[in-house]
Amino acid sequence: MAKQEEAKEEILETTAVENVAETPVEEKFAKAGKKSKKHIEEVKAEAERQARKAELAAEPEKKVGPRPITRSRLERRGKNYRKANEKVEKGKAYSLEEAVKLAIATSPVKFDATLEMHFRLGVDPRQADQNIRATVTLPAGTGKDVRVAVFAPLDLAKAAKAAGADIAEDEEFTKRLDKEQLDFDVLISTPQYMPKLGKYARLLGPKGLMPNPKAGTVTMDIEKAVKEAKAGKIEYRVDKQAIVHVGLGKISFGADKLMENINAFVDSLKSQKPATIKGQYVKSVYISTTMGPSILVENNYN
Repeated sequence: MAKQEEAKEEILETTAVENVAETPVEEKFAKAGKKSKKHIEEVKAEAERQARKAELAAEPEKKVGPRPITRSRLERRGKNYRKANEKVEKGKAYSLEEAVKLAIATSPVKFDATLEMHFRLGVDPRQADQNIRATVTLPAGTGKDVRVAVFAPLDLAKAAKAAGADIAEDEEFTKRLDKEQLDFDVLISTPQYMPKLGKYARLLGPKGLMPNPKAGTVTMDIEKAVKEAKAGKIEYRVDKQAIVHVGLGKISFGADKLMENINAFVDSLKSQKPATIKGQYVKSVYISTTMGPSILVENNYN
């Protein structure tokens, strides 16, 4: 009996030892300092980070190719443009006559290009009295076949048709706009018909086709407006950067006719000089053709 009791005691002691071994010992941490739980975890994380850093440093370096060569804007141009640009002396201000002849000679395209002029003005377009917008009739025309549409009462529409309007209709015209048929370049209307165009403002406005009294396209003298539009009347206005961009005819006109158009436009632009402007009115002038190099023109317009 004594032996059996001793065996039982040994089994109980062994089981107790195993249970103690299996029970996890709770690690004690200080509330703060180097022995705090937060500090110990930070140390472990830093050690792991340093180990990963050492592993990356041990890896062989990847070969990096040469940096791509960025070509200049001129080098990215076409061959014909670069050849034409060689004729223009960089930084030189040409007289107007020289600039016109040079622009014609440096046109790099095969079609009949448009001669363009760009006037940078010393105005603030945000001011109402300096937001320049006007029209001018070019003596030699624009070289474009301008399609004119008239929206007016029936009697005026017939007179407009006789004056050369391509489209001259009464209420039927709104059906074209409902279908978004904008097969015209200039739209002329009478004042009493303007409210009917109000709902088409989002269609006509962004394309510059909305009639405007300042442009002479809202008038009772429909016949005169049609003849002027057909003869070469253009509208110009200053943009947000205080620059006026305008096309003044085709290079096929020749230098003399182009000079007539330029002089007519310059006279019109000078007449629009605001009384409140301080300093230079015209800061710089450039001339070019469609897709051609830009030529600096002497500034004699103040």
